[in-house]
Amino acid sequence: MQSRTQSKKQNQPNNEQNNQKENVSLKLSKHIKVNIDNLKNVLGEPDDLIIREFIAAGKACAVAYIDGIVDSPFLHKFIMEDLQTVIDRKKGLPEESAALLNMIEKDVITATEIERGKTIDDVSEQILSGQTIVYLDGVPEVLMINTIGGEYRSIEEPVTEGVIRGPREGFVENIQTNTALIRRRIKDPNLRLKTQKIGKRANKSLVVAYIDGVVHPKILEEINNRLHSINLDDAPGSGMIEQWIEDSFLSPFPQVSNTERPDKVENALMQGKVAIILDGTPFVLLVPVVLGNTLQSTEDYNERWLISSLLRLLRYLAAFMAIFLPGLYVALTTYHTGLIPSDLAFSIAASREGVPFPATIEAVLMVTTMELLREAGARLPKPIGQTVGIVGGLVIGDAAVSAGIVSPIMVIVVALNAISSFAIPEYSTAISYRILMYVFLLASSFLGLYGIILVYIMMNIHVVNLKSFGIPYSTPFSPGFLHDWSDLILRLPAQVLKRKRPQYLQPVDDKSSDQGGKEQ
Repeated sequence: MQSRTQSKKQNQPNNEQNNQKENVSLKLSKHIKVNIDNLKNVLGEPDDLIIREFIAAGKACAVAYIDGIVDSPFLHKFIMEDLQTVIDRKKGLPEESAALLNMIEKDVITATEIERGKTIDDVSEQILSGQTIVYLDGVPEVLMINTIGGEYRSIEEPVTEGVIRGPREGFVENIQTNTALIRRRIKDPNLRLKTQKIGKRANKSLVVAYIDGVVHPKILEEINNRLHSINLDDAPGSGMIEQWIEDSFLSPFPQVSNTERPDKVENALMQGKVAIILDGTPFVLLVPVVLGNTLQSTEDYNERWLISSLLRLLRYLAAFMAIFLPGLYVALTTYHTGLIPSDLAFSIAASREGVPFPATIEAVLMVTTMELLREAGARLPKPIGQTVGIVGGLVIGDAAVSAGIVSPIMVIVVALNAISSFAIPEYSTAISYRILMYVFLLASSFLGLYGIILVYIMMNIHVVNLKSFGIPYSTPFSPGFLHDWSDLILRLPAQVLKRKRPQYLQPVDDKSSDQGGKEQ
């Protein structure tokens, strides 16, 4: 947030200054009426601004807050009821206003989080964040009491990251609830939750979470530098933060991971990563990220290592099919039919008899149709979306084959390609693979297998040059870290896996347990 100069004059801000958002911060006046009028003018006299005025010890007092974003039961019990005791007392109250305000802060109000405010900017910023302001006539200061609350969505199972075996709680839109979910899981006193503001106008809270003594200082410094460079009026969601801080916006590969699961954040922090939590969204960002992380799931660590290793191998196979399968089909059927076994080649040729389009056009039509069905299913209401996705795919596929527009084998290829993309754990990674699938499909239509090989070489050159907050994206494949292969393609037993943290993150404390297996 930009620094603001303070004006020596305590004159009332006019409407022109408010509209132009000048960086001028007025000090509070000793007169309560002037302060209340200034607050109304700064906020534009909103209908949800509640101001309760009363008299205490012969002095005018007022309580101001925004309705709907405060915890109303807390406000009435720990502020209004406490202030009522001051109003009812006729004797024993200090005559001096400053002393009376000190007494209200120290001896009357039982709320724990109280701060002093001296400028209109302090007051307007905090009241819009859900705090309650207590004014007292004759004092150029106010009490700002934390009463953040209101209605929020309850903790539920994440929709985008369902698991068969694992915790069922997910993040919500309230940042206090999200940080509490992390605190409940990590009781390490070295857990740090550093709060800052994002958005010059929205002024949203953003928390950077990490474990001090585990995360590498240079990674943390790079993350903070990029966050401080954000120059936006508003960050509507964590996706905007992700786009601002990623290394290469031209890369199809996601360089920042996102999750709704507290257990996934816990595991990442224990490894030496950093979590970025933005108020107003249930998606928490995790950085840095490498290629191997995109095919890992939190459920891998809740099952025995043999089961987890098999599932992870299936995901690698699914990633291969999601990227290469349509392109390989076009290349083999168009340019390299000699590589197909004779019986299979005759079967494919018979199924394609009467199809008016070449294999490339046929593949593009079917893959694009599948993408349209997938997008339509995601945008429609849930019960209708599932019906459109399943029934639409069956009806269109059967109708296209019956009409002789596409061959049955092409329907099978596209269906396998779609199912494979659904097996990718992260949604953003699956979209990236679908984009690459089109690139390989076009390359195979021009040069066959040679085109696929050329694009694959180019993709690998891009991956080995790509970085995520200073960490090479291709690690631990290259540069290689032998120990990190224990949790890469296969997931070795926990006794082996948990002795050291991932070495590519260069954690300060690289051991997660001693040789006896006891957690530190």
